[in-house]
Amino acid sequence: MRGVRRAASLVVTALFALVSCGIPETGVVEAGGPASGVVPTVRVFFVADGALVSVPRRTPAPIEVESALEILLQGPTDAERAKGLTTRLPLPMLVPSALVTPPATSPPRAPGEAAPASDVVAVTTRGGALSVEVSISARELAGPAADQLICTALAAQHVAEPGAEPKPVTVTGADGRGVRGSGADCPR
Repeated sequence: MRGVRRAASLVVTALFALVSCGIPETGVVEAGGPASGVVPTVRVFFVADGALVSVPRRTPAPIEVESALEILLQGPTDAERAKGLTTRLPLPMLVPSALVTPPATSPPRAPGEAAPASDVVAVTTRGGALSVEVSISARELAGPAADQLICTALAAQHVAEPGAEPKPVTVTGADGRGVRGSGADCPR
C-alpha cells in the first residue's frame, strides 16, 4: 500500500510541475482576419506559341460557366502578356457594339462604346449539352478561338459541378454557325 501512495504522490507532484511550468497566460492574439478557406479559382485558356495554355484565375465567388467566359473575354493580364500569352478571341473592347445585342435590362451604349463581356456571351444548357452563344462571327471562332471558349467552359463546369460528367459544348457565332467540342484537345 505504501508503494501505491508513493506512486500517487509522484504522479500528483509531476502534474503540478507540468501545470505550473512558468509560461505566463496570454489573452487573445489578433493575427488578421478569420480563416477564409480555399480561394475560388477557374482555369481560362489563352494561346502561347500557337498552343492552348491553361491559366488559373482567382475569382471573388464560386464560378459558373458564363462568369468564366466573361473572365476569358477580358483577355490576358499584363503579366500574362509579358509571358507571351495572347488570345485569338476579339476582346469585348474590340467587339463593335453594332455586333452586340445587349439584354433589355442593359443601359444603352454610345456608338462605338465597348461592349461589356456580359453582352458578348450567353450560356444555356439544353438536353445535356452546353450552348455558348457569342456575338462574334464564325470566322472569328475558327481554330484556337473556339478552343479557348470550349476549354474554359469545360473547366468551369468541372469547378461548378465537381465529379459530374462534363456536358459537350457548342459555341455558336453571331451568324448562327457553330463549333462543337468535348474537350479532348484541352490541355490539363
